[in-house]
Amino acid sequence: MNILLTGGTGYIGSHTAVVLANAGHSVVLLDNFCNSNQSVSARINQITNQTLVCIEGDVRDTDLLINTLKKFKTEAVVHFAGLKAVGESAQEPLSYFDNNVAGSISLLEAMKKTNVRTIVFSSSATVYGKPQYLPYDEVHPLNPINPYGRTKLQVEEILQDVAKSDYSWRIALLRYFNPVGAHVSGMIGEDPRGTPNNLMPYIMRVAAGALPHLNIFGDDYDTRDGTGERDYIHVMDLAEGHLAALNYLTQHSGCEIFNLGTGIPVSVLELIHEFEVASQGTIPTEVVARRAGDLPIYFASANKAKSLMDWSAKRDLTDICKSSWNWQKFRGSLDD
Repeated sequence: MNILLTGGTGYIGSHTAVVLANAGHSVVLLDNFCNSNQSVSARINQITNQTLVCIEGDVRDTDLLINTLKKFKTEAVVHFAGLKAVGESAQEPLSYFDNNVAGSISLLEAMKKTNVRTIVFSSSATVYGKPQYLPYDEVHPLNPINPYGRTKLQVEEILQDVAKSDYSWRIALLRYFNPVGAHVSGMIGEDPRGTPNNLMPYIMRVAAGALPHLNIFGDDYDTRDGTGERDYIHVMDLAEGHLAALNYLTQHSGCEIFNLGTGIPVSVLELIHEFEVASQGTIPTEVVARRAGDLPIYFASANKAKSLMDWSAKRDLTDICKSSWNWQKFRGSLDD
């Protein structure tokens, strides 16, 4: 299958590119490199022993998308491109709605004009908001508490309406929980620009000595050890979920929603401890006040993905931390 990956050199996009290429698909990457590096495409090529086309461009450029979809005879799109920092979305909401919502509309317009009707959308568990029950399943009420989550929900609603308007569309909405880890080669992984917003890349940089210590935002939650608990899913399991979704869509039209998570909550302290084992070092920490909007605990029910797509997470916390540390060491060699 000929597949276009928007945001294809980003964290999840790059790992999905590897999985799809290794499964025999012809993959084209499109990225504006606002939060990724052009060198990633070369590393994807090295890992897969293939030469993937990589186009610099923005999903809001509808004409570029139309030309790209036509040129490469695209049959399906996996849509990752978008801004994703929760805190930044509260400070810059217009940018988030422009990139995430307007960008998605631009992509759908281009797909409609070129008769490409299959899309897997990179959504988020942030659409659920404060849990009314746990684990979250796909019918849990939706009430995102930040602009980032609201952009994801708006795109989900647009895609559901598109599917209802034309039964030839094949759409999967994948709600991610907390992606972590890296490719087993250590050559690609999460590499945010500036100071990381997410826990794992921050831990990695503390372990490497690039940052002095890790702030733990609250140790008095009603959880096993007082720190927040999250559903951390290995990025390669997540990438394989996209392959499973594409396979599912070859047999099903309409719009379907899937949680991609492990169903196992892990605390901040548990993650730190496992990373110390992997890195054979100590992570200095400092407990500070809770962050506004942080939830004590959340995790997924991924039963639907198992039932309909035969997908489930296979890698554990040890795999997550070992692969992350391998990526940090490789990443450090790039800076030398």
